[in-house]
Amino acid sequence: MLPKKILLSVAGILAGALLLSACSSGDDGGSPAGGAPASGSASPSATPVAVTFEPAGGTGVNPATPIVVKAANGKLLDVTVTNTAKGKTVAGKLADDGSSWTSSEPLGYGATYKIVAHAQGANGQPIEQDNQISTIAPKKQANANLIPAPAAVASTGVGVGQPIVFSFGKVAVKNKAAVEKALTVESTPKQDGSWYWIDDSNVHYRPKEYWKAGTTLKVSAKIYGVDFGGGVFGAEDRTETYKVHDSWIAKADGNSEQMQIFHNGAMVKSMPISMGKDATPTHLGAHVISDKQANYTMDSCTYGVCPPDPKAYRSNEKFSERISNDGEFVHENPNSVGQQGSSNVSHGCINLNDANAQWFFQNMGLGDVVEVTNSGGPQLPVWDLYGDWTKSWADWQAGSAIK
Repeated sequence: MLPKKILLSVAGILAGALLLSACSSGDDGGSPAGGAPASGSASPSATPVAVTFEPAGGTGVNPATPIVVKAANGKLLDVTVTNTAKGKTVAGKLADDGSSWTSSEPLGYGATYKIVAHAQGANGQPIEQDNQISTIAPKKQANANLIPAPAAVASTGVGVGQPIVFSFGKVAVKNKAAVEKALTVESTPKQDGSWYWIDDSNVHYRPKEYWKAGTTLKVSAKIYGVDFGGGVFGAEDRTETYKVHDSWIAKADGNSEQMQIFHNGAMVKSMPISMGKDATPTHLGAHVISDKQANYTMDSCTYGVCPPDPKAYRSNEKFSERISNDGEFVHENPNSVGQQGSSNVSHGCINLNDANAQWFFQNMGLGDVVEVTNSGGPQLPVWDLYGDWTKSWADWQAGSAIK
């Protein structure tokens, strides 16, 4: 048996060793020997992957809203979005680091989509996460009809006075500001321009001054998914390009009974005319040519003036170019040749002799301008097809729905 003094010394040594051991373990947060996590604590590698969906789910989803799937504390392996009725999958792109997936094509209206995401956590554990959404079903869809039709002017281009018109047919647009924000006109070279709502279904765009000759116009309507109001939504996006041809401007003066033609700013021809008589005067202001026909039957009934009204007429005319929707044309009229250059005798049209009418027809086209002065008539209304230029720039800007 060891002496008592020696036993006490050994006990003291053992106690000191235990005390040092306790201090050492407290320095690293209390981990037990061997590095295993303490009871009640979690290692980052043990946290499972979290998958989230945008939109979160449910009904009434706008089909133009992208589907976004995200992974936290792990990565996505793949995502499949399927139209449950058609079985068609939606295209999308997975981020290089697997943190997200985003759809790259719009969804359809009134459809249900199942979303299946496979992901892997930082702990290596794979999971599958599912979701389902349904998109809005509009009462009606609105198309963005362009005037002039791009195909009709693809080879000729348009004149410097041509407004860009979006017509939404019989749809009465209630959310005009939302729709207008989806419409753009990019001009090269750049010119300031603005939209003007002619009525609830038609909106026009024009620059502050006539387009510059040679301008390219890129016109877009990004209306898919846009709420027009009243249960109506945009049917599809549309982008078109117009080219502005040389500047052709005719100046018709009721005092001189002459019309001067300017090509790119230089006067190239002057011709005698006869405009509307006192009972049916030609409108004042800048008119824009909207149509041209080598042979055309003019019938006042087309704008509501029918027999037995003394203002009614029906006649076949040659080399006719429409300058308003209420029966005003520039055309050949052999019956007024004797008055051309001296008095106004027409129903509101600008009459020319055969040679001048042919020349005018060959050189002037859609979007070109006919400015009428001293006719004795009222101002061309802004709603009369292309009465856009009769508005001052300030008044035109006031017609925008975006304030």
